[in-house]
Amino acid sequence: MKKYALTVCLALVLALGTAAAARAGTQAATDESLFREAKLLVFDKSWEAALDRIEELIDRFPASPLAGQALFYKGECLGALRGREREALRAYKSYIRLEDAKPSLVEESEGSIVDLAFDLYRDGDVQALRDIESRLGHPNKVVRYYAAYKLSLVPDKKQAVKAAPVLSQIVETEKDPELLDRARIALLRVSPESLKSAEERTPRMESTVRMLRIRVREAGHKEPAFSLNIPFALADLALSALDEDDKAALRKKGYDLNKIMNELAKSKESILRIVGDDGSVIEIWID
Repeated sequence: MKKYALTVCLALVLALGTAAAARAGTQAATDESLFREAKLLVFDKSWEAALDRIEELIDRFPASPLAGQALFYKGECLGALRGREREALRAYKSYIRLEDAKPSLVEESEGSIVDLAFDLYRDGDVQALRDIESRLGHPNKVVRYYAAYKLSLVPDKKQAVKAAPVLSQIVETEKDPELLDRARIALLRVSPESLKSAEERTPRMESTVRMLRIRVREAGHKEPAFSLNIPFALADLALSALDEDDKAALRKKGYDLNKIMNELAKSKESILRIVGDDGSVIEIWID
């Protein structure tokens, strides 16, 4: 009898263990399948459906190792749905605080936070700029640079100029031509004086590169009050960065910017002089 009872107990223990293992295997397969399905739906840009799978995963399996990564994709889905930008921000911010967050996804999350904050600002939420400004000192230079570039697009010049120190750093230290060009144009947009100073602190460019020179002299002064030297390849972008008021003033004087650039491009000897009503002189030429 005792032997029979022992056999029954052993069988029950084995059965319970097998059932528990089966349940664990089912749970692992379920959260994994939900995650795979959500990622496929994200790839197809089926945002609502993907969000449903992600929220089911997080609700049913909060302890799953995939639940944290699902927060990133939750941010992706919410960010693509109009009117849910703030929810997307919360999802991304929750993800980057996780100890096991993947560096590559953290970088993407930070960039998305900057984009979402910029969109909210354009929709009238001035406070959203804090999420961009706070990333100007980010240890990841990709995030830091992107925050500075995005902030340079803000119409409020008092806010946009806060990007100048980071943009100046790019001009002074980076070698990538595309990165340099973007930084120069952004810096020209927010603080021409900072661009001039940054260029002066960097090695002179090779003489084979044609340069656009701009000099502004106040009435009665020989020394320029402002000067700027940039590659001619950036000239169109540089002139497009001028304030609309400045462009309007030039048009009133009969100067068409496209025509100016075409004339300057014909010969490095050509020079454009614009004399203001106050006696100030603007000179633009290429050498």
